[in-house]
Parts: sequence; C-alpha cells; structure tokens
Amino acid sequence: MRDQLNVALRVHQADYTEIRLETNDVSHITYRGRRVDEITRAASSGGNVRARVSGGWGFVSFNELDGLKDKVALAARQARLVNRQEGYFAPVDPVVDTVQAEIRKDPRAIPFADKKRLLDDYNGIILSTPGIQTSSIAYADAFKKVTFASSEGSYIEQGRVDVTLRLSAVARQDNEVQQTSISIGSNGDFGVIEGLHKRIGEMAKRAVEMLSAPKVKNGEYTVILDPVLAGVFTHEAFGHLSESDHIYENEKLRQMMVLGRKFGGNLLNIVDGAAVPGLRGSFKYDDEGVPGQKTYLIREGYLVGRLHSRETAGVMNEKPTGNARAVGYPFPPIVRMTNTYIEPGDTTFDDMISDIRLGIYARDWYGGTTSLEMFTFSSGEAYMIRDGKVAEMVRPVTLSGNVFTTLANIDAVGNDLEMNQGGGCGKSDQAPLPVSNGSPHIRIRRCLVGGR
Repeated sequence: MRDQLNVALRVHQADYTEIRLETNDVSHITYRGRRVDEITRAASSGGNVRARVSGGWGFVSFNELDGLKDKVALAARQARLVNRQEGYFAPVDPVVDTVQAEIRKDPRAIPFADKKRLLDDYNGIILSTPGIQTSSIAYADAFKKVTFASSEGSYIEQGRVDVTLRLSAVARQDNEVQQTSISIGSNGDFGVIEGLHKRIGEMAKRAVEMLSAPKVKNGEYTVILDPVLAGVFTHEAFGHLSESDHIYENEKLRQMMVLGRKFGGNLLNIVDGAAVPGLRGSFKYDDEGVPGQKTYLIREGYLVGRLHSRETAGVMNEKPTGNARAVGYPFPPIVRMTNTYIEPGDTTFDDMISDIRLGIYARDWYGGTTSLEMFTFSSGEAYMIRDGKVAEMVRPVTLSGNVFTTLANIDAVGNDLEMNQGGGCGKSDQAPLPVSNGSPHIRIRRCLVGGR
C-alpha cells in the first residue's frame, strides 16, 4: 500500500498533497421503549486526496482506489482554481509509523446475541421502574483503520476501537415529564458498559422523583457543578472558542481571545490534549500526521494557547497542536478538540460547600446552546445546598451567562477530576467525533440560575 500511495503522490502538481484511506466496521443496537429499533453491522471503505496550491485547497473523496493518480491530479486542479493568496502552511517533521489500536476488551469479540442480552437487561430495569413511561438506548462500537501519506514523506497507519452507550429514562405523571440519562464511552474497552444494572436502576428512579421535585426560584446563586456538567461547560462554552479556525475567521472573537488575557484566578487551568492516554479523544497522530499533544489553553487564569491545524498555525504564526481531525473520509480535517478538561485543584467537595448558606448543586447535563461568549446549559438534575450541606432535590435548572465572566467567578476547583467519555462533538456537519471532556467539581459565584 505504501508504494502505491507514493507512486500516486509523485504525480502531484501542488505545493502539498496528502492521501487518507480508511476502513470502518460499525455495529449499532438501538431501542425505543420495548421495541428494538435497529440492529446493524456495516463495513465501509474509502479515502480522500487533499492538495494545496498557493494557499488554496482541492479535495476529492472516493470509495474506490482505482485511478488514484487521476484523483490526485483532480485535487491539484481544484486547488489551482481557488486562486487564493499564498498562505503560510506550518511545517512539521515527516513521520513513518504504525499505531495499533488500544484494546482492553474488544467489542468485536462479543457476539451480537450477548450484546443484545445485556441491553435487554438494562432496558428491562428502566421499564420496570414504577412511573417510567418509556426508554431509549443507543449502543455503538466501531473499528477504524486510517492510512495517511503525504508528499512530504509521512506514512502513518493508525487504528482505533470506539465504544459508546447512551440510556435514557422518561417518567410521566399527568402533564409532567422528566428525563434522566447516562452516557458512557471508551477507547477500546467493552467492559465499561458492563455491570451497570444498579446505576441504571438509580437513574430511572431519579426521573420519577423529579416529577414531584419543586422548581428553583430564578436568580443568582453560588453553584457547584459536578465533573460531568463542568466538563461539558468547558468543552462547549470555552473549548470551541479556542479552535483557531473560528478565531482567525471572526474579528470579534479575535479581539476576545487575545493571548495573555486574564480569564480567571490562579487556580484555573484548562487543557486540551490527545496525548492524554486512554481516552476517547486520544490518538498518536491527527489527520494531518501531526503528533497529538497536550496544550494548555488557560494556565493559572491566563489565556496561553489555542488549538491549531497546520493551516491555522501558519496563518496565526503559531505552532501546530495536533488538532486537525475529520470524522470520516468524506470530509477534510478541520480544527477540533480532543480531550478537554479543567485540571484538578486541592479543594475537597465538603470544603467547597461548607460555607454556602444557600446555593445549587447542578449535576449531569441535558442540553444547551452557545453564541460566541454567551451560553445557556440545562442540568440533568439539581439539589439545593443549605447551610453547607446538599439538601433536597429540585427540578433540573438552566445556567446562563457570559463564559468569561463565569470563568472569572470560579473560586474553587476540586481535587476529584473525572472524564466524561460519552457522546460526541459536532462541527461543520462532521459528527459525532469521539472526544472526552471533564473537570473536578467547581464552584461558581454569582451564577444566573433558572428553573426548567
């Protein structure tokens, strides 16, 4: 294969050319209530060519390797038609490497019947809970192998196995409806979705309990976010602002995201990095053949970095960070997060809540929206904090505000970092991309809270 790709690359008439080939083996099992909605296993293969001429890009995707030289030539012709002004393309050292998939318990070795039997058990637990109206379950596992070759001499073969499971329980009483969910994922370990029976039962019971929980009075509170909700906040509200294609394309965002700007206290450190091992967003090389790294975005409260492809690094005169990713071969790589999280501090949870007279403990997440620096997120569940103790359950709440103000209002960071491996990230029609996000518990002063 390497010789075949090298022969095709030699005919390129471009400043830079790369070929990416991909094979996929994907399984899905989904439920809606008592009905099994889908059981599928599918294999696919294809690839793409990307060529760069004077700062312009040409891109060709395909399902067959036949005529690979012609595909390279077509991508180069497209790039010449773009007629962009020459832009700087950040250099990297060429790499030749083979990376095996990290596998602990291979989902491909588990018979479909055994997977379905496990999910039947989980679905039965949800639906047998008094007060539950319906359920939904979505399981997927995928094996992907990517071969990357460039005109600069890189040749990389890289494999990965991805496992995800999302379960939801919906409770209803008259016109009241409440929902709870669990999202789990792993990089190559089917075992993470086994043995969840007790946890799923507790999840279903919480949905029923929420039906009778009171709503929170709207206003400003001191809020504690659990690691799941704090991680989602970090990814959605701040992480996307750190993707450099957004920054150099948006003048307002460029004025906000100035390196050296103070965003929080000295206790605040935010990181993105594929080099953090064993997580769903981890890899050795990105889809441009750049080694995965650990990039500090905020360090001791100051903005010190951002996420780059080779192109954005060149445009902004910075170094590539290994964040060029594509969800699959029909798409070119763009700047994406990997594993994004707040680093742990040294505060215990008990100390964090001990001096809160009246506050909110918000856990898990349900959904949300962002618009540049403004955000609104809904928690999955919530509890009052009264006189330094977690008190009664309340209805899930919404948290709204300005991300920069909110970061500045974080005055305690816990010592209990957890990473959320469920779900996936979407951007520019590329979804779901495997990522993870996380945080320890964090405390936010003067956070705007609304009852949902």
